[in-house]
Amino acid sequence: MTQPAGRTAVLRREAVTATVPVALAALFVAAGPASAATAGAAGVGDPYFPLAGNGGYDVRHYDLTFRYDPGNGRLKGKAFLTARATQSLTRFDLDLNGLKVTGLTVDHVKAHHTRDGQELVVTPRHALRKGQEFRVTVGYEGRPGPVTDPDGSLDGWIPTDDGAFVAGEPQGAMTWFPADNHPTDKASYDFEITVPKGRTAVANGVLLGKRTAHGQTTFRWRQQEPMAAYLATATIGKFEVRQYTTRDGIKVYDAVDPREAEAAAPVLKKLPSVLEWASDLFGPYPFRAAGSIVDHAPDVGYALETQTRPVYDAAPDLSTLVHESAHQWFGDSVTLTSWKEIWLNEGFATYAEWLYSEQHGGTSAQQIFDGLYARPASDGLWEFPPGDPGSGANIFGTPVYARGAMTLHVLRKAVGDRAFFRVLRAWAAQHRDGHGTTPQFVRLAERQSGKDLGGLFHTWLYKAGKPGKP
Repeated sequence: MTQPAGRTAVLRREAVTATVPVALAALFVAAGPASAATAGAAGVGDPYFPLAGNGGYDVRHYDLTFRYDPGNGRLKGKAFLTARATQSLTRFDLDLNGLKVTGLTVDHVKAHHTRDGQELVVTPRHALRKGQEFRVTVGYEGRPGPVTDPDGSLDGWIPTDDGAFVAGEPQGAMTWFPADNHPTDKASYDFEITVPKGRTAVANGVLLGKRTAHGQTTFRWRQQEPMAAYLATATIGKFEVRQYTTRDGIKVYDAVDPREAEAAAPVLKKLPSVLEWASDLFGPYPFRAAGSIVDHAPDVGYALETQTRPVYDAAPDLSTLVHESAHQWFGDSVTLTSWKEIWLNEGFATYAEWLYSEQHGGTSAQQIFDGLYARPASDGLWEFPPGDPGSGANIFGTPVYARGAMTLHVLRKAVGDRAFFRVLRAWAAQHRDGHGTTPQFVRLAERQSGKDLGGLFHTWLYKAGKPGKP
């Protein structure tokens, strides 16, 4: 994500079936509160968003089918979830905010359900055994809208004048479908979205087809590689569409609001070369599809790395395109396990901007680092450490982005370019389609470099205030 407009942007325009390891799921189930031994926890225990996600199961696949009418803002849909119980379950929760549930079954049998804030509490007629695969069907409807994040930005289903800008980081997936809404649970997705003729519905992955009948057009999308719920999108609007395949075989789908088309065209034209550059640096592009959604959403104030197809609130500049493209490796394919470790997403994507500039005749990473380090100790850059920002209100703050990138530059200087870029490629390869943590990254960097780096990471990621000059 680019920083929300309320934050000071750094070096760019302002505002700018799944494989989750059972051990990882069990770790977060244990961390969350449970009201009974066989009831799934109401959250996975994330320190910043304690009700995010749910315990006791792992979603393998979402099949989302819905209609949306931009005229009256109403959505009517069904969600089919295929999941596996990671413990015996007499009940479990889903995250769903605001929308009315019209029916719910577990393995085709009607199940009791209640609502408690964002929690949809499901009690199946028959208890689920540990290891059992089960299917949940939820009918739902209503007028979806956004949630407000701790930093005041909007997140989730954000209506626009011709449709909706759908960006779910960190909480927003639950505003438009029932989900296990935490990054620790990744799944594959199918989408079938019906909108009035003349509108386009853009989701993740590959477009399987579209059909128009009776004044309605249905778009079918498939995201085959595992994806965290916050990275799903179903952005709707009046878009100009361009499709092509890169020479590496990646299917590209660009959807651009006509009001942004002229400004966006020269930047989007560079997407294939940006992906080739990033692939040379970080390893093979991790997905079958790519592209961009450029909406006209002046009230949003940010872009988001929705998997395979970032969504932009306006025509992006090149550094923003590079940032969101880098997230496809760092954040999307390799996903965090706790929101306090978001520097693994934003610090890496920001440093990718620096590298792109350095390698394309612009300001070098060292010059950018030096300019930032020159800021006084009272500057907001040093307000909190990026490795643990302290609250959900800070996860999109300048230290996470800029000081996170500075941490990577200090690492690069300490181990040398050869080892540093070997670390980045190994990180992307070893955790592809999965998750990564800061301790894992530190251990990898130490193995690849043969150096003790604990002090470096402690100083730059976790120590309050401005670090001493490296």
